[in-house]
Amino acid sequence: MTETGGELVGPVEIVGVGLLGTSVALACARAGIEVLLSDSVASHVRTATGLGAGRRRAPEDAPQLVVVAVPPAHLGEVITRALAENPAAFVTDVGSVKASPLAYVREHGPDDVGRYVGGHPMAGSERSGPLAATATLFEGRPWALTPHADADPTAASLVGELASLCGALPLVLTPEDHDQAVARTSHVPHLMAALVAGRLAVAPEGHLRLSGQGVRDVTRVAAGDPGLYGQIVAGNARAVTDLLGQMRAQFDDMIEAVGNGDAAALDVLLKEGQAGTRAIPGKHGGPQTAQASVYVTVPDEPGNLARLFADAGESGVNIEDVRIDHDPGRPVGLMELIVASDAAEQMKTVLESRGWLAHR
Repeated sequence: MTETGGELVGPVEIVGVGLLGTSVALACARAGIEVLLSDSVASHVRTATGLGAGRRRAPEDAPQLVVVAVPPAHLGEVITRALAENPAAFVTDVGSVKASPLAYVREHGPDDVGRYVGGHPMAGSERSGPLAATATLFEGRPWALTPHADADPTAASLVGELASLCGALPLVLTPEDHDQAVARTSHVPHLMAALVAGRLAVAPEGHLRLSGQGVRDVTRVAAGDPGLYGQIVAGNARAVTDLLGQMRAQFDDMIEAVGNGDAAALDVLLKEGQAGTRAIPGKHGGPQTAQASVYVTVPDEPGNLARLFADAGESGVNIEDVRIDHDPGRPVGLMELIVASDAAEQMKTVLESRGWLAHR
């Protein structure tokens, strides 16, 4: 086994050069680490190589660390193969489920399963493939590290160093805790969005003309690749099923409260939801801060967004988030600028002085 004392010196092999794999490769290359690329799709390797992400792996290459970045259904198999074919290397992955690949490796892999430590960067894009990759994809994002009971400390150290090298914020969890966490924050929300969006697919056209930003916010993630997300949910079936069971009981309570006109019971459920929105970490992972919205009417013409942001910048107020809602009846959009609550009036005043129709 390679003795590195936890120092990541390379080479690093990326198995699967799609969005995540190529982004890891670009970050490593940027840091001066030699990167080896392999993928079942030869054109992906050629594209990633052309982007400066590394070079195709040769048979004689001996990586220090192998990063598996393949679809969830194949994680266990590819991690096991990487351990067997690279007996002196450590292995990690960037998959979104952790317990089931580890169980597969324990059952089918070599005895030294300690060389494998899972990882999961909480970053992505609506685009896919190596052309969507960027060396900055993970900057400031959490990267879950999931060492298991038999994990080699050097393997855990290398995976943590990889996350830091990519600009991410390492967060250590057990594989089981990780899977419960992503079921709660990602997998079940996606399924709920799919159910809501599914009702829209069978709605009369007249109903959909009343669609506003709220329904877009709730259903946005449902537009993701069903095949990929089906693999993710299937790989985390136990944690997802447990949470869905809890929610089924709450659905029954909600149906009963609405059907019986029980305002008090419905208020309890709605306040639980409100409390949950406040529990989500704020910017940079810190506590949420008080925010307010400034709404600006923007004509749907080229250059107006750039002018609005330039004028907003003159206010000296930092924009924390932005949302756009289009008026279906007029060629305008309603821009929601989210700022610190104590700065909203300042933003509104400056924008109005520059001719914008703004309100709070």
